[in-house]
Amino acid sequence: MPIQKITAFVKSESVLVISGVLALISCFFTPPSAAYFSYINYKTLAILFCLMTVVAGLRAIGIFEILCHFLLSKVRSVRWLMLVMVLLCFFLSMFLTNDVALITLVPFTLTLMESEKSSGNSERMLIHVLVMETISANLGSMLTPFGNPQNLYLYTAYNFSMGEFIKLMFPYSFISMVLVIAGTLCYPLGKINASSKSDFAAEISLSENRGRLIVYVGLFFLSILSVSRILDYRLVLILVIVAVLICDRRRFLNVDYSLLLTFVFFFIFIGNIGAITQVDSFLSSVIRGREVLVSILTSQVTSNVPAAILLSDFTENGKGLVIGTNLGGLGTLIASMASLITYRFYAQRKNAKNGRYLVYFSLLNAAFLVILYLFYIFIRLY
Repeated sequence: MPIQKITAFVKSESVLVISGVLALISCFFTPPSAAYFSYINYKTLAILFCLMTVVAGLRAIGIFEILCHFLLSKVRSVRWLMLVMVLLCFFLSMFLTNDVALITLVPFTLTLMESEKSSGNSERMLIHVLVMETISANLGSMLTPFGNPQNLYLYTAYNFSMGEFIKLMFPYSFISMVLVIAGTLCYPLGKINASSKSDFAAEISLSENRGRLIVYVGLFFLSILSVSRILDYRLVLILVIVAVLICDRRRFLNVDYSLLLTFVFFFIFIGNIGAITQVDSFLSSVIRGREVLVSILTSQVTSNVPAAILLSDFTENGKGLVIGTNLGGLGTLIASMASLITYRFYAQRKNAKNGRYLVYFSLLNAAFLVILYLFYIFIRLY
């Protein structure tokens, strides 16, 4: 039984385990000392903790489900149903992170599309919309510093301004939105059964949660102000902890502490490796001038969050890393850990076509990645 639990933990938290092993190995080359504390970017960890706590509170209230129900109540065709769900992933991920957008919307999609099987929708269409939602969440999240963890880290590490960051990523976000819309609308029109929509619709009342909603919305804006450097992140951290302790302390259980610990492990690993002069010089010579391509390739095997942390210590070109790690979220299933969320939901279905899903996911992600990388080359040249 203990072995089974350990195996299950390693499978579910593979990135955390790998980062911990790397940090431990690096300690043999750079013995533990007080310098370890200087490796850690406490600001990134604090803001990420605040955002995760606040978003967990908003999800628990059901505000995102209400938004989904409202928008879906206006839809009259399968094509537009798909487009609404995909664009919701795109825009919600800008503010809630790609992970949260998919955790919120993928179960809705599975329920909706399952109810539509009788009206002629196929498993192929379900796979298509799930893959498009995943691509949409990964691409939509790249516009803002708080759209995904690697953005928040790079935004802090390279001291971007909010305007500078959004200006850098806006062209890629805009062309991504065009591609996502085009990719979603390639399926024929079909009508939605009114019964399936009413079965799916849920009556959610905010009356008993109105106070918590006001608190969490207020804390969300305070967190954004800390990202924008208008408020000190330490003050916002204290306010979030105190407010949640008073009104909804259970939300602390919903924070992804494994992600925070993964950051700590990678900070230690990179700090120790960077302390070795020869290694630092070699990696810097490999990365510099090739930040976008190297970060895309690295993301394919490590995922883009570790790639951002790993490469940031060896180059001053933060813009290249931001572009590369965001585009690098496309490609393999592990290029962005958010992609695993959709796959796990789909794989839990009865009679799921996992092989078909993985092939379709890989082909569509590769196509989007190639197009966006060519777009990057075009911008760089002209």
